[in-house]
Amino acid sequence: MLASKAQPPSVKRPRLAILFHRLGPYHHARVRAAATLGDVIAVETVPVDATYAWQPINGSQGFRKVTLFLVRETRPHSMPEVTRRVSTVLNDAEPSVVAIPGWSDLAALAALRWARGRGVPVVLMTETAAENAMSGRLRNLARRAIVRHCSAALVGGRRSRDFVVTLGMPVERVQVGYDVVDNHHFETRADVARRRATVERERLRLPGRFFLASGRFIAVKNFSGLLHAFAGYRAAAGAQGWSLVLLGDGDLRSALEHLAHELGIADKVVLPGFKQYDELPTYYGLASAFIHCSTVEAWGLVINEAMATGLPVIVSNRCGCAPDLVEEGVNGFTFDPRDTGRLVSLMLKVAGGECDLGAMGQASRRMIGRWSLELFARSLWNGAATATGSGMPEVGLLDRALFRALLAARGVAPKGLAQPR
Repeated sequence: MLASKAQPPSVKRPRLAILFHRLGPYHHARVRAAATLGDVIAVETVPVDATYAWQPINGSQGFRKVTLFLVRETRPHSMPEVTRRVSTVLNDAEPSVVAIPGWSDLAALAALRWARGRGVPVVLMTETAAENAMSGRLRNLARRAIVRHCSAALVGGRRSRDFVVTLGMPVERVQVGYDVVDNHHFETRADVARRRATVERERLRLPGRFFLASGRFIAVKNFSGLLHAFAGYRAAAGAQGWSLVLLGDGDLRSALEHLAHELGIADKVVLPGFKQYDELPTYYGLASAFIHCSTVEAWGLVINEAMATGLPVIVSNRCGCAPDLVEEGVNGFTFDPRDTGRLVSLMLKVAGGECDLGAMGQASRRMIGRWSLELFARSLWNGAATATGSGMPEVGLLDRALFRALLAARGVAPKGLAQPR
């Protein structure tokens, strides 16, 4: 009787746990792409929050999703509550790598604590750059402590890469491609809107030619500055000037409406309100150019969206995406958001026939094609491989003490943070 052939030992497939505060449509698309390359479990803290009025996404495609707290309570979840739930979920999932978002999310800190205690490497996902980081020595010390506890990083672009390197992450362990959108979603639906332009404009009550802007109505988005610049543009352009459509909502809506009346441009400014993910491409498709004028912006995913739909873009140089996504005179222009005159001149240039808007829109699509869901998926898994191959980083006494202090300040006993061997 022949002896049975020895079976090779089974190799455990790498599993990545990725955390977000809320799995909105943008995060869902990224995780779905990552799941095509490996085993992914997505962990969200809540299914609904007060920041964005996105419709909840039910189910998942190709990955497992876990929600820490199914019902949003009237009070914020405490760090001990989040820590217990994160530990339960990660103990059950047994990931070989954990990816966490940013510096201060409670679930991210709890996951980092859990991973350090079990010798599981961590990929830090961040879009923060030196220009838009909240300043202060203590804040940067805390960020450095978090970076030193992570084995790799996935960042938005060159500015955030440079920043995370200054905080102590070796540049060879940094992957670029965190800030992407589903280009296909925006491109195809915008093209449909263009083919139905007459019907869609009438349905949505939109003007024939308009600049489009989109974002939350909060101070840093600088919509008041945009309205002042638009008033200057209309004064110079005269009756043939374009209109302005501002998508979004927020606490400053009534103030912006009042300002538009004061400036005498209310009849040329349209505020349709907040629009869901599936509605957005139609507005992009009917627009003539896109403007983003934030004074503080870590990246600016609306720029990705506008470029995917084939629009020229006029972008504040405070946006983290500006050096990566905007090529002067090719697909758009950049400006200092404090310089109203510069923005007025760019609006006149773009709307006045000095630019080939079709060629600029094509350039936008070509350029954003490199910033795809596939880039995110590859970069995330490359970061996971780097983290696994690099092992647990050596963390000095100061950074360990700082991280313990950070956890204590958030209300959790910093157990399990001994230096891995």
